[in-house]
Amino acid sequence: MRDTIPSASEPSGLSDAEAATRLAADGPNALQRDEPTSLWRSVFEVVREPMLLLLLAAGGIYLVLGDREEALTLLSFVVVVITITLVQERKTERALAALRDLSSPRALVVRDGRRKRIAGREVVRGDVLVLAEGDRIAADARLFESTHLEVDESLLTGESMPVRKRVGGAQVDDPRPGGDDQPFVYAGTLVVRGHGLAEVRAIGAKSEMGRIGAALVGLESGRTPLQIEVGRIVRTIAVIGIVLCLALVVVYGLTRGDWLQGVLAGIALAMAVLPEEFPVVLTVFMALGAWRLSKIRVLARRLPAVEALGAATVLCSDKTGTLTENRMRIAELATPATRHVVAQGSLPEAVHEVLEFGVLASQRDPFDPMEQAFHRLAKETLAGTEHLHDEWRLVREYPLSSELLAVSHVWRSPDGERLVVAAKGAPEAIADICHLDAVAQARVQAALTEMGAKGLRVLAVARAWFGATELPAGQHDFDFELVGLVGLEDPVRAGVPAAVAECAEAGVRVVMITGDSPDTARAIARSIGLPSQHGVITGKELEALSDDELSQRVAQTSVFARVVPEQKLRLVQTLRARGEVVAMTGDGVNDAPALKAAHIGVAMGGRGTDVARESAALVVTDDDFTSIVGAVRLGRRIYDNLRRAMAYVVAVHVPIAGLSLLPVLFGWPLVLFPVHIVFLELLIDPACSVAFEAEPAADDVMRRPPRRVGAGLFDRRLLGVSLVQGACLLAVTLTVFGWSLRQGEAEGQARALAFAALIAGNVALILVNRSWQRGLFATLAQKNTAAWVVVVGAAATLTAALSIPFLRGLFKFDEVALASVALAVLLGFASLAWFEALKFFQPKWLVRA
Repeated sequence: MRDTIPSASEPSGLSDAEAATRLAADGPNALQRDEPTSLWRSVFEVVREPMLLLLLAAGGIYLVLGDREEALTLLSFVVVVITITLVQERKTERALAALRDLSSPRALVVRDGRRKRIAGREVVRGDVLVLAEGDRIAADARLFESTHLEVDESLLTGESMPVRKRVGGAQVDDPRPGGDDQPFVYAGTLVVRGHGLAEVRAIGAKSEMGRIGAALVGLESGRTPLQIEVGRIVRTIAVIGIVLCLALVVVYGLTRGDWLQGVLAGIALAMAVLPEEFPVVLTVFMALGAWRLSKIRVLARRLPAVEALGAATVLCSDKTGTLTENRMRIAELATPATRHVVAQGSLPEAVHEVLEFGVLASQRDPFDPMEQAFHRLAKETLAGTEHLHDEWRLVREYPLSSELLAVSHVWRSPDGERLVVAAKGAPEAIADICHLDAVAQARVQAALTEMGAKGLRVLAVARAWFGATELPAGQHDFDFELVGLVGLEDPVRAGVPAAVAECAEAGVRVVMITGDSPDTARAIARSIGLPSQHGVITGKELEALSDDELSQRVAQTSVFARVVPEQKLRLVQTLRARGEVVAMTGDGVNDAPALKAAHIGVAMGGRGTDVARESAALVVTDDDFTSIVGAVRLGRRIYDNLRRAMAYVVAVHVPIAGLSLLPVLFGWPLVLFPVHIVFLELLIDPACSVAFEAEPAADDVMRRPPRRVGAGLFDRRLLGVSLVQGACLLAVTLTVFGWSLRQGEAEGQARALAFAALIAGNVALILVNRSWQRGLFATLAQKNTAAWVVVVGAAATLTAALSIPFLRGLFKFDEVALASVALAVLLGFASLAWFEALKFFQPKWLVRA
């Protein structure tokens, strides 16, 4: 009925014609959508990659030469690479879409003097919204009629307590969410108590939620340090490769007179030098890391964040719904004579009446989270006792008002002659209606101070009996007596203190950023073991700080309270400017900009909003803070293994590049053509890198600090060892090729034997580099199924390439004797025997790697 019948005092609202005019002028009550990237634009960006350009050039030259088979093979690789890349890049950001859906619920408005339910996107400025318990508010509006209205604004502020609304108050030019007794309500928030009428003052992008949407539009997801470093390495080596390519083309053309073949040789060298496997291997590691993360209930929306979380130096966490459960729980019950901390199990009889009359002063089927906490605890502890009164009849309710922050319910029992009155509310209000003397008020104040220091929200409960026939006009006319105090809290999630301690041991600093009060934030910090000796910075204090002052304060302060969304974003950006690798956790709309701006945004998936999930790089599906610690551990393991894989790629590039360049300088036939290099670098090398990804984590992975900010993926020790390993394999492979030619073998036979030695060296590089501390046999004893799959796969690939006529023709091989192949394979393995011997002596520089 409330959808169609207005109250007598209700305004007529806009007419449908006026609403249509304003809708045409202002646009719909929705957030603007980002323009999606076109398919052709994405394809163009992929084709600009150097490796793709080289493949296209080589394929084109083979077509000119009439070698269609070779050309189609190379061009098929181009199609595969483009397809894989587009699948990854077409995972579009849906944050604004989710935000738009959330901010545009259906709304009940008054138009032409009648209530009318419309789509939220059709609400316009000047519309009269009809608000009732359970409604999601469709637009920012100002109240002009309100009865006991309370709104949950945690979606915007992060504050877990509902805020009280009232008509009136001074006109504010730029009102913001949060705080009691304000006349403003905001789009996307939830009415938890009461009802009211409000005039719409802002819609769509001009609403408070629209401001958050605007912040998302202006943000780009930060590239992780590893992405930046890999990109820099690839660009640097690409320049070197191009220079060598041009030089080789000139040398080949001048010395042999065949410029077209010279161009092919130059392209082969450029492809050999260009480390295009780096991004491929990085993608493989991140994809497998995402799969491993899913096993611990963490979903990866952006693959680079998998590794980056292991490098995090600061973990910024929202309080409500992340460190806490985002629900109210009764933590403490107190009477004038006793006090009881609520835990599992039964309650002592002495505090039963506090809970009994608290329930009687609440709604039977409450929407308010604090009243839900009363009912929940009563069902758990008072079931089967005389303290629950489902059969009683509510006679009258005295509502909460701005003048008296207390509510009273008058009840009649089936057999009772007197009426029972239960009241609850702010302790000051209950003390007033109980007419407490100075001594009693002092005792109440002392209890309030002690409970407030624990971060509890305190309500007082009172009772009275009434025997007259006519109920009084106000609550002051009852003869109330104080029953006790109730302390409520938003409880800390189980496991959070242990997770914070493990982060500290791992050198990851935890920073709590919340919209709640400083006292609550301080209490939560104390309960989870978060250091707060440097105080709590509030949103107002933060706003007054310059960027330099904030940069200094944020280095020491770990607790921030009364923070609004723009300030969360500013904190994340300040930490990034200080060189920190920032992970940000959160679950509300208010967290979305900061989640997107952080190196790694981590959203809570169960209680989190769509906006938070779509803005984050990682989503914790079970809302368990401890899962984040497991993700940090896995991120560090991934980085350790990634260094070994990248070192392997560097080592294997040395013989590939050398076999492309040195035969030209020596006047020998070409050993490797583009098809060999594409096959090695796009198939063999990435497949081999899987063996490194499967290596288990080191024992001390969570007992060491994060890697130094700015530390490169490669250091001199790692790079030096990789280059020496590659040089040894190059020397053996060239020896096999040159020896074969000197023995009178055909060019195709020598090429086949050199290729066999190169594949065997590939496998040897994997086996010796799985660990730089353990010997080969100890390493083989460690379970790593992927490594054995790679060994068998490499052997099968080599066998197929040497024995199947079609593949022999494709790779320009001739048939060779089995004994010669066995000797080449043995020499390939022997090229790295020196490194195994070095492990036996365990030099310090090798142990630290």
